[in-house]
Amino acid sequence: MAAKLQSYVNGDWYTGPDEGRALFDAATGEEVARISTQGVDAESALRYAREVGGPALRALSFHQRAGLLKALGKHLTQYTAEFNELSTRTGATARDSAFDVDGGIAVLFVYGSKGAKELPDGFVLPDGDFEQVGKAGTFGVRHVHVPRHGAAVSINAFNFPVWGMLEKLAPAVLAGVPSVIKPASQTAYLTELVFRRIIESGILPPGTVQLVCGRPDGLLDALTGQDSLSITGSATTAQTLRSHPVITSRAVRFNAEADSLNFSMLGPDAVPGTPEFDLFTKALVTEMTVKAGQKCTAIRRAFVPSALIDEVAEAVSARLAEVKVGNPSDPSVSMGALASLGQRAEVLQALTGAAKIVHGDSEHFELVDADRERGAFLPPLLLRCDEPGRAEPHEVEAFGPVSTLLPYDGAAQGVELAARGEGSLVGSIVTHDPDFARDVVLGAAPWHGRLLVLDREDAKESTGHGSPLPHTTHGGPGRAGGGEELGGIRGVLHHMQRTAVQGSPALLGALTDVPAAPEAQL
Repeated sequence: MAAKLQSYVNGDWYTGPDEGRALFDAATGEEVARISTQGVDAESALRYAREVGGPALRALSFHQRAGLLKALGKHLTQYTAEFNELSTRTGATARDSAFDVDGGIAVLFVYGSKGAKELPDGFVLPDGDFEQVGKAGTFGVRHVHVPRHGAAVSINAFNFPVWGMLEKLAPAVLAGVPSVIKPASQTAYLTELVFRRIIESGILPPGTVQLVCGRPDGLLDALTGQDSLSITGSATTAQTLRSHPVITSRAVRFNAEADSLNFSMLGPDAVPGTPEFDLFTKALVTEMTVKAGQKCTAIRRAFVPSALIDEVAEAVSARLAEVKVGNPSDPSVSMGALASLGQRAEVLQALTGAAKIVHGDSEHFELVDADRERGAFLPPLLLRCDEPGRAEPHEVEAFGPVSTLLPYDGAAQGVELAARGEGSLVGSIVTHDPDFARDVVLGAAPWHGRLLVLDREDAKESTGHGSPLPHTTHGGPGRAGGGEELGGIRGVLHHMQRTAVQGSPALLGALTDVPAAPEAQL
């Protein structure tokens, strides 16, 4: 029997009393770890965070907290080989692990740097300048941000067990707010390993971060208006949590980042032979195969000018034919397994009759050093729907290596089709025509949290369609959850309270311009 995962609450490791449920290697089907099916006292974890972690973090200045993040990033970098080895068991190739492991650690460095450069070396963050209200200039107002006296609770998804934890932890630490983390069970063994290295380092003050591997008993009922709850997962789960009576009655800050039907649009100017045509087909294949398509930012709808759809289908199929699916530990493999056999079944069930498969066969495909009965493998499946007005491509998501080609004519129709997703995390426009790019960006922006314009000028430095950066907001309206994470210092402010303070210029200057003793903070 494999080892059972532990939770870390109230300053100590906790092991559930039961034998636990088995967690399996996505590629081989072997048991990797076990996770308790019994509850963990999440209510006491919240109390510990508020009473121990919060005061410890608020006693540090912004620059000191930034230093913690840089130190933690350096510490975790020593263990990337260990993390990557275990990441393979989630079905991830070396490329996939780089997105998750290296990307997560990079968030720590970015927020450490931003905290040192963009925030004051104090405890209060001013929001704007002093605004005079009285005629004599003796009375006015200044807005300030201060840490909330609660905990940042995050419920994370299975597809990014490292990045998902660290991208939420970094802004909270910089804000001075402790975290309670609940990873998805499927890949919690990788989250637990990284978390264990965090605790062993001793870098973060006691109570700064806790881990719940198991059922978080009492969690929602114990939340207060000083806490925040952030969920990454399905729109259905987000809706259930958002409507919880405690969330609504206590005005708990709620952030959801849900799966969405993201789009990429090829401009009419990007005909075969242009750099943009090649960039589009390459990006589509990348988004279909990285993490076996299990990314909330993956391209699900590929809009192509009607006159070019045959050429695009042929070019993308040719690239997909070179993709080798199989054991992610084999360096020749370019796409590994889905996270579980259950996840594979969900992807196949999501394939509707609205589109035909133009490349890939879910029943017959070759594997490298792998068993399709034991591993959760699928080939990349390229679909084509010649009726873009049908509902299914804009409503049903197959969360795997699946994307659908849809024809469009003109920027106006392209924007209308993009909006049919009812809110997405990201869209991309591949064109060298500035007028077309402007029309699509301005038209699609209200339905998207992030937009990428890709062309021959920025391609070498572009981080790609599916890469949310610490510098960019990550989230989207409507179906995408209506939330927002990251975005530089914007992500820090989500954990702080903005308060309008009225008084004399001298008093307000003393409160905001001079570092205050922790006990004297607003």
